[in-house]
Amino acid sequence: QVQLVESGGGLVQPGGSLRLSCSFSGSIFSAYVMGWYRQAPGKKRELVAAITSGGSTNYADSVQGRFTISRDNAKNTVYLQMNSLKPDDTAVYYCNARGVRIGYWGQGTQVTVSS
Repeated sequence: QVQLVESGGGLVQPGGSLRLSCSFSGSIFSAYVMGWYRQAPGKKRELVAAITSGGSTNYADSVQGRFTISRDNAKNTVYLQMNSLKPDDTAVYYCNARGVRIGYWGQGTQVTVSS
């Protein structure tokens, strides 16, 4: 059973930075496309960024140029470096592992951008 554990959320001022981490266990990490999603109050969960095992990435338009997703296949960990944070980035951020037939979610970590 795949387990995903996120960390690194918190309160940050506008313009600040945070780095989220997601630790993967229970299967072969390189077999999964890893992604970060977020859900703000009253809104649908949306894709923020995703990365394949080979390192190909894609980003939501709203975070392009500010966020960077990366993965360390030796450490079974995926990261989301978030820079130039805005109040609109406030949400619960979820780690996702997408396999051929099944996907898994972490429990989420709160990111709040406020002065």
